[in-house]
Amino acid sequence: MGVRPPSNDDDDEPDSVEFGIAAVDATLRRSDLTFPATRDDVAAELGHERIPYDVHGNDVALGEILAEVDQDQDRFESRQQLLNALHPEFEEYRKNHSGGVVKQVRSLLPF
Repeated sequence: MGVRPPSNDDDDEPDSVEFGIAAVDATLRRSDLTFPATRDDVAAELGHERIPYDVHGNDVALGEILAEVDQDQDRFESRQQLLNALHPEFEEYRKNHSGGVVKQVRSLLPF
């Protein structure tokens, strides 16, 4: 996911804020992790990485989310397969740790 931050006429800021699975994808692309990869490979390479899960910059260790992925899935054949496995866990984490509906709506408003 990505959300465009409010404009303040400062061109030094990024065009969007990456969080959730989009932030995981960006982290994977920057890493040296190769596929196929085991759960242990992912944890060793990226488990310590802090991934923002909302537009406010709240983050969680990737290893914490990886631990929630179905234990039967111990090997990931591709980056996309890993992202697909992580996505529902990130969404669940975000829902459980967000400030509720009011906070989510306020984060979408431009003021």
